Amino acid sequence: MDALKNLDWSLIGTFLAVAETGSLSAAARKIGSSQPTIGRQIRAIEDACSSELFHRHARGLELTELGRALLPEARKMQEAMQSFMIAAAGASQSLSGVVRITASVFMAQYVLPQIIAEMRCVEPDIQIELVASDSTENLLFREADIAVRMYRPTQLDMIARALGEISLGLYASETYAARAGLPLTPAELQRHDLIGYDRNDLMIRSMREAGWPVTRDWFNVRCDNQSAYWALIVAGCGIGFCQSNIARATPGVVEVMPDLPLPKLPVWLTAQQTMRHTPRVSRIWDLLVEGLVPFVS
Repeated sequence: MDALKNLDWSLIGTFLAVAETGSLSAAARKIGSSQPTIGRQIRAIEDACSSELFHRHARGLELTELGRALLPEARKMQEAMQSFMIAAAGASQSLSGVVRITASVFMAQYVLPQIIAEMRCVEPDIQIELVASDSTENLLFREADIAVRMYRPTQLDMIARALGEISLGLYASETYAARAGLPLTPAELQRHDLIGYDRNDLMIRSMREAGWPVTRDWFNVRCDNQSAYWALIVAGCGIGFCQSNIARATPGVVEVMPDLPLPKLPVWLTAQQTMRHTPRVSRIWDLLVEGLVPFVS
């Protein structure tokens, strides 16, 4: 019991990382440490508990019965610490410091750089960290301060603002059009080289909802990375979807069947309730609104 009283709280994060990843090396990558350090920290926790928390086997580490029992409590401790950090950060009244923004890879590459450049001109004391990711960053855990989302957020304790919608269109390069021509009807479209997603089934589901009997084999080229996907279209690999405002500003690209009705992408700004009202986050929020409005209808 005395050993547990003196247990370093930071080791709880190590325990969670190993429990969630199942290996020392993966946990080290997740929290930015080294495998030997993670190993020593796990042994320190087990020594304090006087019991093993993980079974070691060839495939990695697996929680023991005690480890499984402690996992929910460790998560509660992590959430309490994150709440403490958010409350402390939210108390800052300085119009300086770091604001972390997360957005999709495509938005981060094609839309946000110019907006961030303008932010740096008007607020040079606020540092910007941009997380380009198509995964959902957890604002409650301070993985980001502000998120630019293409869907309405559902997390509790969040402030969200709908900015509008971005139009989508079908596009191809001029080189592809010169080589293969362009379809004039949806029926003709299937006879062309189409670019789709790989493991992400969002495009297939959306097209089926619109009444197209699409299957994965319709797409001759497939890629889940949005920026690489657009590069494939520009290079002439086939016909694919893109945000109209970006596509129409790209030289050498033509729109395919411009009258084709397509769904639009909603654009939302989201922030954790406490952080939203700190001066630096509030200022960057306002500048994001100002910068993104021209991109939405």
